[in-house]
Amino acid sequence: MTEKTLEGRTALVTGGASGIGAATVRQLAAQGAHVIVADRDGEGASLLAKEVGGESWTVDLLDTAALEDKKLEVDILVNNAGIQVVKPIEEFDPADFRRIHTLMLEVPFLLIRAALPHMYSSEFGRIINISSVHGLRASAFKSAYVSAKHGLEGLSKVTALEGGSHGVTSNCINPGYVRTPLVEAQIADQAKVHGIPEAEVLAKVMLTEHAIKRLVEPHEVASLVGWLAAPNAGMVTGASYTMDGGWTAH
Repeated sequence: MTEKTLEGRTALVTGGASGIGAATVRQLAAQGAHVIVADRDGEGASLLAKEVGGESWTVDLLDTAALEDKKLEVDILVNNAGIQVVKPIEEFDPADFRRIHTLMLEVPFLLIRAALPHMYSSEFGRIINISSVHGLRASAFKSAYVSAKHGLEGLSKVTALEGGSHGVTSNCINPGYVRTPLVEAQIADQAKVHGIPEAEVLAKVMLTEHAIKRLVEPHEVASLVGWLAAPNAGMVTGASYTMDGGWTAH
């Protein structure tokens, strides 16, 4: 049985209706948290919220103006929502570049900004940013994603420094390729830019740097979120936790 380490806490998970987000919602709920499932997929968010006894927030996070005056009374914030476009820089649509940076860097800033006053007043807070190995390393054809995740790493560390005296921690989790719809959707794009069949993408592109030759499972990432959110991680802040099968060991 999962220990109820988060009883009485409220958590918000963005991109919470599927993939890593959904696994995280279930993990935090199992630890006793009341979880808000935030996603543009309102139906999916509502169904999952009902499953775990939480609540849903149907939201288009790209509408950043609506977030600028937002106040979030949450104890745990998981910045997970993300998108991907795989193209060479000279072919990369500037609108896609801006959209990725908005969702994966500006939105976490706005949500952290909205959550900190409550966390500071409570003298407890957990900011957990789902970054990527691409927050620490680069790959070709991912200029927007890599630069956004590198920015998220910096934002997380600044939050850690500012929040430390208020009982607020801020950390990144850096998975390699995770078995999610976002990764599965990349396979065709990767095959195109590398000029190989889709069936060869995992072995020849995605897992070449891994010592462990498999995808990360969403529940594995969620288990680390659960630990970082719990009281025993109170001295862990400003860190980046790799879960990449050995990619960054090179």
